[in-house]
Amino acid sequence: MKSSSPKLFGCGSIAQSVLSRGASGNILTSSICFPFGITIAVYASMGVSGGHLNPAISLSMCVLGRLDWLKLPVYCFAQFVGAFIGSAAVFGLYYDAFMSFDGGNLAIYGQNATAQIFSSYPAPHLSLVNGFVDQIMGTAALLLSVLAILDTKNNCVPKGLEPVVIGLVIMVIGLSMNFNCGGTINPARDLGPRLFTAVAGWGIEVFRAGGGWWWVPVVAPIIGGLLGTCLYALFIELHHKEDILEEVCCTKDEQVEGKAKYEMISIQCNK
Repeated sequence: MKSSSPKLFGCGSIAQSVLSRGASGNILTSSICFPFGITIAVYASMGVSGGHLNPAISLSMCVLGRLDWLKLPVYCFAQFVGAFIGSAAVFGLYYDAFMSFDGGNLAIYGQNATAQIFSSYPAPHLSLVNGFVDQIMGTAALLLSVLAILDTKNNCVPKGLEPVVIGLVIMVIGLSMNFNCGGTINPARDLGPRLFTAVAGWGIEVFRAGGGWWWVPVVAPIIGGLLGTCLYALFIELHHKEDILEEVCCTKDEQVEGKAKYEMISIQCNK
């Protein structure tokens, strides 16, 4: 599934860091691996589905009329299943390391916790309300950025580089908004792996931890995505000036051709 790649690289980097107790990774390595895993997944699936990896983005595209509503449940199901499979792949890859870490005890709490490799859990200082706001703000920032990057009436990103720029945006969000709860901003990225940990040995406690935290990274990103979409549509997209935007978005060849025509007209006028 297309959502497996980000989990394989992203959760793989976190597993490497946690299971080595920081000797083979840190917050920076995971903040780099997740975005580039997403970039690879977008490139792989762009021609098939448009690179949809996040239910919050898919729903926003439906609201904007850029995705058929009938495709939404199919896309979301594929995203959740892909995240589940990616988590299983990471667990299989590091199975021996998991079994040797803390005597094979699959813990959710404490210094030897490993459940956070797959899903987000709130920091001790974080309340549910603050965590909800955190996820709304992070996903709104993501959607504002994605819509700006994909907006053909804006100052265009070179064709084919959109996934790279989106990956860099996710890296920035991760580096600046990870402290509270890991910066999930994707319901599939959290719920799919949480279901995997529930059946793989961590147990049903993964849904009780953090005061019943599990629903926050599922619901809040959906709201944040819609908020970011509305903000972009109201304050940016509705205010494009067609005559200026056509000039901004023209290709380099079109600019050269236009310059040549201008020079030819100038020469003829000066004769």
